[in-house]
Amino acid sequence: MTEPMVTFEEKPTRDGGCIGVATLNAPDSLNALSLTMIHALHARLEAWAQAPAVHAVWLQGAGGKAFCAGGDVVALYHAMRGAHEGGADVATAYFSAEYRLDHFLHHYPKPLIAWGDGVVMGGGLGLLQGAGHRVVTDTSRLAMPEISIGLYPDVGASWFLSRMPGGVGLYVGVTGAHLNARDALDLGLADRFIPHAAREDVLDALTRADHRSPHHAVRQVLEAFEARARAPEAQVMPRLDHLQALSDGADIATVVQRILDDTREDAWLAANRERLAAGCPATAHLVWRMLCRHRHGGLAETFRDELALSVQCCRHTELAEGIRALLIDKDKAPRWAYPDVASVPPSYIDGFFMPLWDADTHPLADL
Repeated sequence: MTEPMVTFEEKPTRDGGCIGVATLNAPDSLNALSLTMIHALHARLEAWAQAPAVHAVWLQGAGGKAFCAGGDVVALYHAMRGAHEGGADVATAYFSAEYRLDHFLHHYPKPLIAWGDGVVMGGGLGLLQGAGHRVVTDTSRLAMPEISIGLYPDVGASWFLSRMPGGVGLYVGVTGAHLNARDALDLGLADRFIPHAAREDVLDALTRADHRSPHHAVRQVLEAFEARARAPEAQVMPRLDHLQALSDGADIATVVQRILDDTREDAWLAANRERLAAGCPATAHLVWRMLCRHRHGGLAETFRDELALSVQCCRHTELAEGIRALLIDKDKAPRWAYPDVASVPPSYIDGFFMPLWDADTHPLADL
Protein backbone atom coordinates (compact mmCIF):
# COMPACT_ATOMS: atom_id res chain seq x y z
CA MET A 1 0.00 0.00 0.00
CA THR A 2 1.29 3.45 -0.92
CA GLU A 3 1.86 5.71 2.08
CA PRO A 4 -0.05 9.01 2.17
CA MET A 5 1.97 12.04 1.06
CA VAL A 6 1.11 13.80 4.31
CA THR A 7 0.83 11.81 7.52
CA PHE A 8 -0.83 12.88 10.74
CA GLU A 9 -0.27 11.78 14.32
CA GLU A 10 -1.66 12.94 17.64
CA LYS A 11 0.92 12.58 20.40
CA PRO A 12 -0.79 12.30 23.82
CA THR A 13 0.03 14.88 26.47
CA ARG A 14 -0.06 14.26 30.19
CA ASP A 15 -3.38 16.09 30.63
CA GLY A 16 -5.25 13.89 28.15
CA GLY A 17 -4.84 16.25 25.23
CA CYS A 18 -2.38 15.93 22.36
CA ILE A 19 0.16 17.56 20.07
CA GLY A 20 -0.82 17.28 16.41
CA VAL A 21 2.12 16.24 14.24
CA ALA A 22 1.84 16.75 10.48
CA THR A 23 4.61 15.28 8.32
CA LEU A 24 5.16 16.08 4.65
CA ASN A 25 5.85 12.58 3.38
CA ALA A 26 7.35 12.80 -0.10
CA PRO A 27 11.07 12.40 0.66
CA ASP A 28 12.01 11.35 -2.88
CA SER A 29 11.07 14.84 -4.07
CA LEU A 30 12.38 16.51 -0.90
CA ASN A 31 8.75 16.87 0.20
CA ALA A 32 7.78 19.09 -2.73
CA LEU A 33 4.18 20.22 -2.27
CA SER A 34 1.59 18.71 -4.57
CA LEU A 35 -1.99 19.95 -4.73
CA THR A 36 -3.11 16.78 -2.96
CA MET A 37 -0.68 17.48 -0.12
CA ILE A 38 -1.83 21.08 0.19
CA HIS A 39 -5.49 20.08 0.45
CA ALA A 40 -4.76 17.31 2.98
CA LEU A 41 -2.64 19.56 5.17
CA HIS A 42 -5.11 22.44 5.10
CA ALA A 43 -8.06 20.19 5.98
CA ARG A 44 -6.32 18.59 8.95
CA LEU A 45 -4.97 21.86 10.28
CA GLU A 46 -8.46 23.33 10.15
CA ALA A 47 -9.80 20.33 12.06
CA TRP A 48 -7.06 20.58 14.67
CA ALA A 49 -7.71 24.30 15.06
CA GLN A 50 -11.27 23.46 16.13
CA ALA A 51 -10.40 20.45 18.32
CA PRO A 52 -10.16 21.38 22.04
CA ALA A 53 -7.87 18.43 22.79
CA VAL A 54 -5.17 19.61 20.36
CA HIS A 55 -2.89 21.99 22.26
CA ALA A 56 -0.37 22.70 19.52
CA VAL A 57 0.67 21.61 16.03
CA TRP A 58 4.11 20.47 14.84
CA LEU A 59 4.88 20.59 11.10
CA GLN A 60 7.88 18.71 9.71
CA GLY A 61 9.26 16.94 6.64
CA ALA A 62 10.06 13.25 6.27
CA GLY A 63 13.34 11.73 5.14
CA GLY A 64 15.86 13.72 7.13
CA LYS A 65 16.99 15.85 4.15
CA ALA A 66 14.30 18.48 3.75
CA PHE A 67 11.43 20.25 5.39
CA CYS A 68 10.09 21.13 1.94
CA ALA A 69 11.98 21.96 -1.24
CA GLY A 70 9.11 23.94 -2.78
CA GLY A 71 6.06 23.36 -4.92
CA ASP A 72 5.59 20.39 -7.22
CA VAL A 73 6.66 22.30 -10.33
CA VAL A 74 7.10 19.13 -12.37
CA ALA A 75 3.35 18.49 -12.14
CA LEU A 76 2.80 22.15 -12.97
CA TYR A 77 5.02 21.79 -16.04
CA HIS A 78 2.94 18.92 -17.38
CA ALA A 79 -0.21 20.97 -16.79
CA MET A 80 1.29 23.89 -18.71
CA ARG A 81 2.29 21.60 -21.55
CA GLY A 82 -1.36 20.56 -21.75
CA ALA A 83 -2.63 24.13 -21.62
CA HIS A 84 -5.19 23.40 -24.31
CA GLU A 85 -6.67 20.89 -21.87
CA GLY A 86 -7.01 23.36 -19.03
CA GLY A 87 -3.44 23.99 -17.91
CA ALA A 88 -4.22 27.55 -16.85
CA ASP A 89 -7.08 26.25 -14.72
CA VAL A 90 -4.70 23.79 -13.06
CA ALA A 91 -2.28 26.60 -12.28
CA THR A 92 -5.06 28.74 -10.81
CA ALA A 93 -6.25 25.85 -8.65
CA TYR A 94 -2.74 24.99 -7.46
CA PHE A 95 -1.55 28.47 -6.57
CA SER A 96 -4.91 29.44 -5.05
CA ALA A 97 -4.78 26.44 -2.72
CA GLU A 98 -1.12 27.01 -1.83
CA TYR A 99 -1.51 30.70 -1.02
CA ARG A 100 -4.75 30.09 0.86
CA LEU A 101 -2.91 27.55 3.03
CA ASP A 102 0.00 29.94 3.59
CA HIS A 103 -2.37 32.74 4.59
CA PHE A 104 -4.19 30.37 6.97
CA LEU A 105 -0.90 29.45 8.67
CA HIS A 106 -0.09 33.12 9.27
CA HIS A 107 -3.36 33.38 11.21
CA TYR A 108 -3.40 29.96 12.90
CA PRO A 109 -5.09 30.25 16.31
CA LYS A 110 -2.97 27.65 18.12
CA PRO A 111 0.79 27.33 18.59
CA LEU A 112 2.22 26.10 15.29
CA ILE A 113 5.82 24.93 15.27
CA ALA A 114 7.53 24.47 11.91
CA TRP A 115 10.66 22.32 12.18
CA GLY A 116 12.61 23.93 9.32
CA ASP A 117 15.26 21.23 9.07
CA GLY A 118 17.31 20.54 5.93
CA VAL A 119 16.22 22.07 2.62
CA VAL A 120 13.64 24.86 3.01
CA MET A 121 13.07 26.47 -0.36
CA GLY A 122 10.32 28.16 -2.35
CA GLY A 123 6.98 26.85 -1.14
CA GLY A 124 8.70 25.35 1.89
CA LEU A 125 9.82 28.80 2.96
CA GLY A 126 6.23 29.94 2.53
CA LEU A 127 5.10 27.29 5.02
CA LEU A 128 7.86 28.19 7.46
CA GLN A 129 7.01 31.90 7.35
CA GLY A 130 3.40 31.20 8.27
CA ALA A 131 4.24 29.35 11.49
CA GLY A 132 4.10 31.06 14.85
CA HIS A 133 7.30 29.29 15.92
CA ARG A 134 9.83 29.00 13.09
CA VAL A 135 12.66 26.67 14.08
CA VAL A 136 15.87 26.23 12.09
CA THR A 137 18.70 23.79 12.74
CA ASP A 138 22.34 23.18 11.88
CA THR A 139 21.22 21.47 8.64
CA SER A 140 18.81 24.18 7.45
CA ARG A 141 19.40 25.57 3.95
CA LEU A 142 16.92 28.24 2.91
CA ALA A 143 16.42 29.94 -0.45
CA MET A 144 13.96 31.42 -2.89
CA PRO A 145 15.55 29.91 -6.04
CA GLU A 146 12.93 30.87 -8.62
CA ILE A 147 15.45 32.81 -10.74
CA SER A 148 16.62 29.38 -11.97
CA ILE A 149 13.24 28.31 -13.32
CA GLY A 150 11.71 31.52 -14.62
CA LEU A 151 9.15 32.03 -11.86
CA TYR A 152 9.71 34.65 -9.10
CA PRO A 153 9.78 34.50 -5.27
CA ASP A 154 6.12 33.94 -4.38
CA VAL A 155 4.34 32.31 -1.37
CA GLY A 156 4.32 35.73 0.32
CA ALA A 157 7.98 36.49 -0.47
CA SER A 158 6.95 39.76 -2.13
CA TRP A 159 5.94 40.72 1.43
CA PHE A 160 8.64 39.11 3.61
CA LEU A 161 11.64 39.85 1.35
CA SER A 162 10.67 43.52 1.24
CA ARG A 163 10.88 43.64 5.05
CA MET A 164 14.53 42.61 5.22
CA PRO A 165 17.27 45.25 5.66
CA GLY A 166 17.36 47.58 2.67
CA GLY A 167 18.47 45.87 -0.51
CA VAL A 168 18.97 42.44 1.05
CA GLY A 169 15.58 41.05 0.03
CA LEU A 170 16.20 42.16 -3.55
CA TYR A 171 19.64 40.53 -3.55
CA VAL A 172 18.28 37.28 -2.10
CA GLY A 173 15.41 37.28 -4.58
CA VAL A 174 17.41 37.88 -7.76
CA THR A 175 20.34 35.59 -6.90
CA GLY A 176 18.49 32.74 -5.17
CA ALA A 177 21.14 33.01 -2.43
CA HIS A 178 21.36 30.05 -0.08
CA LEU A 179 20.95 31.05 3.56
CA ASN A 180 21.84 29.12 6.68
CA ALA A 181 20.18 29.09 10.09
CA ARG A 182 22.12 32.11 11.37
CA ASP A 183 21.10 34.10 8.30
CA ALA A 184 17.48 33.08 8.82
CA LEU A 185 17.57 34.39 12.38
CA ASP A 186 19.33 37.61 11.36
CA LEU A 187 16.89 38.33 8.52
CA GLY A 188 13.70 37.57 10.45
CA LEU A 189 12.96 34.30 8.65
CA ALA A 190 13.23 32.19 11.81
CA ASP A 191 12.67 32.55 15.55
CA ARG A 192 14.71 29.75 17.13
CA PHE A 193 17.84 27.71 16.52
CA ILE A 194 17.66 24.18 17.92
CA PRO A 195 20.16 21.45 16.98
CA HIS A 196 18.97 18.91 14.44
CA ALA A 197 19.63 16.02 16.84
CA ALA A 198 17.24 17.42 19.47
CA ARG A 199 14.01 16.94 17.49
CA GLU A 200 12.67 13.91 19.37
CA ASP A 201 13.61 15.44 22.72
CA VAL A 202 11.72 18.63 21.86
CA LEU A 203 8.63 16.67 20.85
CA ASP A 204 8.82 14.61 24.02
CA ALA A 205 9.11 17.76 26.13
CA LEU A 206 6.05 19.21 24.44
CA THR A 207 4.01 16.16 25.42
CA ARG A 208 5.12 16.52 29.05
CA ALA A 209 4.54 20.29 29.28
CA ASP A 210 1.76 21.98 31.22
CA HIS A 211 -0.63 23.10 28.48
CA ARG A 212 -3.09 25.10 30.56
CA SER A 213 -1.61 28.00 28.60
CA PRO A 214 -0.50 26.35 25.34
CA HIS A 215 1.29 29.36 23.87
CA HIS A 216 3.28 29.82 27.07
CA ALA A 217 4.05 26.10 27.29
CA VAL A 218 5.37 25.89 23.75
CA ARG A 219 7.48 28.99 24.19
CA GLN A 220 9.03 27.59 27.38
CA VAL A 221 9.90 24.27 25.75
CA LEU A 222 11.48 25.82 22.68
CA GLU A 223 13.41 28.31 24.78
CA ALA A 224 14.83 25.48 26.89
CA PHE A 225 16.29 23.79 23.80
CA GLU A 226 17.51 26.89 21.99
CA ALA A 227 21.26 26.92 21.33
CA ARG A 228 22.06 29.95 19.17
CA ALA A 229 25.73 29.79 20.08
CA ARG A 230 25.88 26.57 18.03
CA ALA A 231 24.39 28.13 14.88
CA PRO A 232 26.62 28.25 11.78
CA GLU A 233 28.59 31.36 10.94
CA ALA A 234 26.54 34.15 9.40
CA GLN A 235 26.86 34.76 5.67
CA VAL A 236 24.67 37.83 5.16
CA MET A 237 25.30 40.23 8.03
CA PRO A 238 29.12 40.27 7.71
CA ARG A 239 28.57 41.27 4.06
CA LEU A 240 25.65 43.62 4.70
CA ASP A 241 27.32 46.85 3.55
CA HIS A 242 28.57 45.15 0.39
CA LEU A 243 25.19 43.60 -0.44
CA GLN A 244 23.43 46.91 0.08
CA ALA A 245 25.91 48.68 -2.18
CA LEU A 246 25.37 46.07 -4.90
CA SER A 247 21.60 46.45 -4.62
CA ASP A 248 21.56 50.25 -4.55
CA GLY A 249 20.55 50.93 -8.14
CA ALA A 250 17.82 53.02 -9.75
CA ASP A 251 16.60 50.09 -11.83
CA ILE A 252 16.94 46.32 -11.93
CA ALA A 253 19.31 46.30 -14.92
CA THR A 254 21.76 48.44 -12.95
CA VAL A 255 21.50 46.24 -9.87
CA VAL A 256 22.01 43.03 -11.81
CA GLN A 257 25.02 44.43 -13.65
CA ARG A 258 26.59 45.54 -10.37
CA ILE A 259 26.18 42.06 -8.92
CA LEU A 260 27.59 40.38 -12.02
CA ASP A 261 30.52 42.80 -12.21
CA ASP A 262 31.47 42.30 -8.57
CA THR A 263 35.04 40.99 -8.38
CA ARG A 264 35.26 40.26 -4.67
CA GLU A 265 36.87 36.84 -4.11
CA ASP A 266 34.24 35.19 -1.98
CA ALA A 267 32.77 31.72 -2.58
CA TRP A 268 29.28 32.63 -1.34
CA LEU A 269 29.06 35.75 -3.49
CA ALA A 270 30.51 33.89 -6.49
CA ALA A 271 27.86 31.16 -6.24
CA ASN A 272 25.15 33.84 -6.16
CA ARG A 273 26.62 35.59 -9.21
CA GLU A 274 26.73 32.31 -11.11
CA ARG A 275 23.11 31.56 -10.30
CA LEU A 276 22.02 35.03 -11.41
CA ALA A 277 24.06 34.88 -14.62
CA ALA A 278 22.36 31.63 -15.65
CA GLY A 279 18.94 32.67 -14.41
CA CYS A 280 15.89 34.04 -16.16
CA PRO A 281 16.23 37.73 -17.08
CA ALA A 282 12.48 38.28 -16.84
CA THR A 283 12.45 36.94 -13.28
CA ALA A 284 14.77 39.72 -12.13
CA HIS A 285 12.28 42.28 -13.42
CA LEU A 286 9.40 40.50 -11.67
CA VAL A 287 11.30 40.49 -8.37
CA TRP A 288 11.98 44.22 -8.68
CA ARG A 289 8.39 45.12 -9.43
CA MET A 290 6.85 42.87 -6.77
CA LEU A 291 9.10 44.14 -4.00
CA CYS A 292 8.26 47.71 -4.97
CA ARG A 293 4.53 46.92 -5.08
CA HIS A 294 4.40 45.25 -1.66
CA ARG A 295 6.90 47.12 0.44
CA HIS A 296 4.08 48.79 2.37
CA GLY A 297 1.18 46.46 1.60
CA GLY A 298 -0.64 43.81 3.58
CA LEU A 299 -0.23 40.06 3.43
CA ALA A 300 -3.63 39.22 1.91
CA GLU A 301 -3.11 41.83 -0.79
CA THR A 302 0.28 40.28 -1.53
CA PHE A 303 -1.15 36.79 -1.96
CA ARG A 304 -3.86 38.07 -4.30
CA ASP A 305 -1.30 39.88 -6.43
CA GLU A 306 1.02 36.87 -6.44
CA LEU A 307 -1.77 34.59 -7.59
CA ALA A 308 -2.41 36.69 -10.69
CA LEU A 309 1.31 36.92 -11.46
CA SER A 310 1.92 33.19 -10.93
CA VAL A 311 -0.89 32.24 -13.30
CA GLN A 312 0.45 34.72 -15.84
CA CYS A 313 3.88 33.09 -15.51
CA CYS A 314 2.25 29.81 -16.50
CA ARG A 315 0.80 31.50 -19.59
CA HIS A 316 4.18 32.86 -20.67
CA THR A 317 7.03 30.69 -21.90
CA GLU A 318 9.75 31.28 -19.32
CA LEU A 319 8.51 29.09 -16.48
CA ALA A 320 7.91 26.04 -18.63
CA GLU A 321 11.31 26.47 -20.26
CA GLY A 322 13.07 26.85 -16.94
CA ILE A 323 11.45 23.74 -15.46
CA ARG A 324 12.23 21.79 -18.63
CA ALA A 325 15.91 22.68 -18.54
CA LEU A 326 16.39 22.06 -14.82
CA LEU A 327 14.05 19.19 -13.97
CA ILE A 328 12.66 17.52 -17.12
CA ASP A 329 15.43 17.27 -19.73
CA LYS A 330 18.02 18.35 -17.14
CA ASP A 331 20.28 19.89 -19.77
CA LYS A 332 20.62 23.07 -17.66
CA ALA A 333 20.55 25.10 -20.85
CA PRO A 334 17.32 27.13 -20.77
CA ARG A 335 16.51 29.18 -23.84
CA TRP A 336 15.16 32.34 -22.23
CA ALA A 337 13.10 34.79 -24.26
CA TYR A 338 15.77 37.51 -23.78
CA PRO A 339 19.55 37.13 -23.38
CA ASP A 340 20.00 39.46 -20.41
CA VAL A 341 18.11 41.70 -18.01
CA ALA A 342 18.92 44.93 -19.87
CA SER A 343 17.34 43.65 -23.08
CA VAL A 344 13.94 42.80 -21.59
CA PRO A 345 11.47 45.47 -22.75
CA PRO A 346 9.10 46.99 -20.19
CA SER A 347 6.15 46.04 -22.39
CA TYR A 348 7.04 42.35 -22.02
CA ILE A 349 7.01 42.61 -18.22
CA ASP A 350 3.81 44.66 -18.36
CA GLY A 351 2.15 41.62 -19.92
CA PHE A 352 2.75 39.61 -16.74
CA PHE A 353 0.77 42.17 -14.76
CA MET A 354 -2.35 42.22 -16.90
CA PRO A 355 -5.29 41.60 -14.52
CA LEU A 356 -7.05 38.25 -14.70
CA TRP A 357 -9.96 38.93 -12.35
CA ASP A 358 -11.73 41.89 -10.82
CA ALA A 359 -11.96 42.39 -7.07
CA ASP A 360 -15.21 40.41 -6.72
CA THR A 361 -14.23 37.38 -8.83
CA HIS A 362 -10.65 36.97 -7.59
CA PRO A 363 -10.18 33.40 -6.21
CA LEU A 364 -8.63 34.85 -3.03
CA ALA A 365 -11.05 37.74 -2.62
CA ASP A 366 -12.14 36.46 0.80
CA LEU A 367 -8.70 36.51 2.45
